[in-house]
Amino acid sequence: MIHSKQIRAAANSLYNEGLRRAKRRDLTGAVYCLKHCLNICKNHSDARDLLGLIYYEMGEISEALVQWVIAENLDAKDTRAASYIETIQEHQRELEEAGEQIRAYNSALMQAQSGNVDLAILQLSGVVESYPRFVKAQLLLALLCIETGSYVKAGRPLLKVLKIDRENPKANRYMAIVKSRTGKTELEHKRFRSTLSHRRMTDDDVIIPTSYKENTGWQSILNIGAGLLLGAAAVFFLIMPARTRYLNNQHAQEIFGFNEQLNQKNEEIASLKTSLSEAETAKKSSDDQLNDLMNNSDSVLAQYSTMIQIENFLRQGNMSAAAALYPKFRPDAFTDETVKGIGTALKNEIETNGYQTLEDTAYSEWAAGRFASALDLYNTCLQIRPANPKVILYMASISKAMNNKEDAIKYYSQIIANFTDSEQAPTARTQLAELSPEAAQAAANQADANRKAAEAAAQAASESAAQPAEGNE
Repeated sequence: MIHSKQIRAAANSLYNEGLRRAKRRDLTGAVYCLKHCLNICKNHSDARDLLGLIYYEMGEISEALVQWVIAENLDAKDTRAASYIETIQEHQRELEEAGEQIRAYNSALMQAQSGNVDLAILQLSGVVESYPRFVKAQLLLALLCIETGSYVKAGRPLLKVLKIDRENPKANRYMAIVKSRTGKTELEHKRFRSTLSHRRMTDDDVIIPTSYKENTGWQSILNIGAGLLLGAAAVFFLIMPARTRYLNNQHAQEIFGFNEQLNQKNEEIASLKTSLSEAETAKKSSDDQLNDLMNNSDSVLAQYSTMIQIENFLRQGNMSAAAALYPKFRPDAFTDETVKGIGTALKNEIETNGYQTLEDTAYSEWAAGRFASALDLYNTCLQIRPANPKVILYMASISKAMNNKEDAIKYYSQIIANFTDSEQAPTARTQLAELSPEAAQAAANQADANRKAAEAAAQAASESAAQPAEGNE
């Protein structure tokens, strides 16, 4: 069995490697190392802090917030995670803006999947302009620009991604395609000039042979004509065939070039189809994350926010405010077992110590004449402990004091029908008889029906328990 010190040493080694990669802007490699570090040592708070910072740098604020919340709850001395969370809470507008851009990104991804590439590019251009460090949006914009042949335009988001994450594999692969389509090979041509020096001849250098005889005018014309004929023959028999062969070769080269371009296009189409399939998978994953984080009040992000508020109120000793948040708190929404355990502990704290504080606060509000506030607090008490006839009787009395006869009748009837043997039942019968004798009789009938149903169920359970099991007689 590997000793705990060896495990910690291995985790520290992976953390240090992730830190080195992060320093040289290899964020993808850093995320890989830090995730492996947390797989073998989930309590490594430094790794979670750094992983959160990397997610934040890549535009994934929700993922960063998850890591910092876990780090803060695992290590109370980790003040960095707490400061990061506090910074995000102070800049709530930035978090909302990030959520809006994530929704716009997913909408653009759906448009691209539906074939509306131009509309998707337009939406993504707005996303990356408002949220330039959102790496996923930059990569999708580059991919769609490559698909439409806008290679120069595709290079801009890729450069931004590589400034954030130098070793991003997708960005490097897309950049290789862009360079192959837009790069110009610079050839350096050197020209050499050689100067031939000629010595000017003088009259003394001209040697006139003894047989020299000047041509007459007709002889010159005949010589010129013969020269023209010889030149035409040379063009027809020598130059024209060579020119024809040159043009044929040039045409063949052009056809070869076109075929090569066609093959490259086919390869690019196959590569783009593969990338589009990956983008569709990423889109589905992003949709799932977005639904979990942003869509409703029970979302994971909302539950993280509620949990942080409850914990802050408990640290401040404000049990009443923490208990007021209880109805909106759903620890089961968390997928991480550590976070779920922390949320469950907070919920249990409110159900025990927080409940009595909440009930006392409600009674004080009632005594001060703030009936609406008291009713809200008693409603919260019922959500924590539903089977509480005393609280229901208080709510009935408050409703009666507010001249809300309908709600008062409803609460008195609940006590009579469902809590017949409780200490509050006689008071409820007296008050309900004064308000509405018909409702009092209906509640009594319902109580009898509930009692008979309970007796029948108990008798059936007793008979079932008394009957011997088949095969054991």
